[in-house]
Amino acid sequence: MPSPQYECLCAGIIVADHVCKAIDHMPKPGELVLTDEMELTIGGCASNVAADLARLDRQVAIAGIVGQDVFGRYVEESLIQSGVHCDYLMKSDQLPTSGSFVINVQGEDRRFIHSVAANSLFTGETVTEAQIRSSRILYLGGYCLSEELSPDNVAEMFRIAKEAGVITVLDVVTPKPDDYWKMLKPVLPLSDYFLPNNDEGELITGESDPIAQARAFKAAGAKAVIITCGDEGSILMDDQQTIHSAVYPVNLVDGTGSGDAFVAGFIHGLLEGASPEECLQFGSALGHSCVRATGATAGIFTRSELNQFIDSHELQVKTL
Repeated sequence: MPSPQYECLCAGIIVADHVCKAIDHMPKPGELVLTDEMELTIGGCASNVAADLARLDRQVAIAGIVGQDVFGRYVEESLIQSGVHCDYLMKSDQLPTSGSFVINVQGEDRRFIHSVAANSLFTGETVTEAQIRSSRILYLGGYCLSEELSPDNVAEMFRIAKEAGVITVLDVVTPKPDDYWKMLKPVLPLSDYFLPNNDEGELITGESDPIAQARAFKAAGAKAVIITCGDEGSILMDDQQTIHSAVYPVNLVDGTGSGDAFVAGFIHGLLEGASPEECLQFGSALGHSCVRATGATAGIFTRSELNQFIDSHELQVKTL
């Protein structure tokens, strides 16, 4: 059997982000508030994780869909420029490229206004067995955002991956209160790693405690669960142990993409053959690098910067 062509195939949502540098307050109706800069950047789970991994010199491909518009061209060109292979990227003449307005206010968490657009056409059915087998890891980002990416289709993708010995990594986006178990229960037993944040975990399980959330996802079949908890760090639970990782201190500029950067760092650790503790360290460090700059991918460490940072900064990781 030939060696995989890619180290990671990132499938899922692809977005053009419009991001403002932090403003001092939200405008009132009719009010104009100035920002120092407004940027167009790539966004969406699949795009961000792919670009971050490419920044770490990983061979990574992306599978998803953009519109045949200026934003779709920008996203594709940016991904190619960052080193992501776009052979599996589809273009739609039916719907425009998905977009988000990311509003940063000083001292507050960021706000999002999102249009699903072309991402609603991504069903997962176009991700072929050959594409899945071309990679060591299959990452699916943005699951649960669109019903068109159905549990049956995702389960089939992950089933093919498991049969081929490809590691499966699942990430979700839960935009509103809903019964997400119907989408997760067929897929979690086929997921090697499930990486929600604690807000998503609470919305899905009804539990505020991330350890209780992780137990619920483990009980539903996930092999390992990693729940990111913002400045409270992260929890990893697998069959052997439960681990808590702290975070590296940082002067927050923009939190956009920090969760995706954590996922990319964690996947980088898996590709390195690192221990669970080390994977959390890679994830935390890459997440740290992300929030230093505006946009989801602008501040991401290179591989040498990542290694130097980890070597020179301690991170508290303990078994619970």
